[in-house]
Amino acid sequence: MFTGIVEATAKIVKIESEKSNKHFFIQAPFLNEIKIDQSIAHNGVCLTVVELLSDNYRVTAIDETLQKTSLSTWKVGDTVNLERCLTLAKPLDGHIVQGHVDTTAECTDKLFLDGSWKFTFRYAKKHVHDITVEKGSVCVNGVSLTVVDSKDDSFSVCIIPYTHEHTNFQFIEKGTVVNLEFDIIGKYVAKMMGKI
Repeated sequence: MFTGIVEATAKIVKIESEKSNKHFFIQAPFLNEIKIDQSIAHNGVCLTVVELLSDNYRVTAIDETLQKTSLSTWKVGDTVNLERCLTLAKPLDGHIVQGHVDTTAECTDKLFLDGSWKFTFRYAKKHVHDITVEKGSVCVNGVSLTVVDSKDDSFSVCIIPYTHEHTNFQFIEKGTVVNLEFDIIGKYVAKMMGKI
């Protein structure tokens, strides 16, 4: 479980394909604190550390993950957002995030607002629970954000300078594909109300 509060960004230093899987080698600033079998959110996707090397670690994405997330578009040199799992001693500063991406979205607009940025994202609605609500929570590339301008298949978020500088939002432009995880509480409510 995660909070959607990004700890660090990291570079992808190598990608290897093996059958339908892809291995990603990540150069993390907290490499000396990572252990094998640890779960880390990469742009909101929960992946397990399977190998530790001298200056990076390896995670593996299977075909299911590659089909449902933006990982199939990752390239060497790309910057990804990282968050380690929530512990009982860690504040829940964002919202409850599972690291299970629901779908991808495309950035359709990026607007500088003289001190902040407004990003608009459009997604193909695949499930009834693929919804946002005004002032509700959504996770974009692993970042817990507050929804503005909620529509049936799109929404906007406003980004403060700190988030822009310390996550890969600084690299998102029109046409960039991102990972979305909708609010888990909203999904359960929808199921209880018989909507799913």
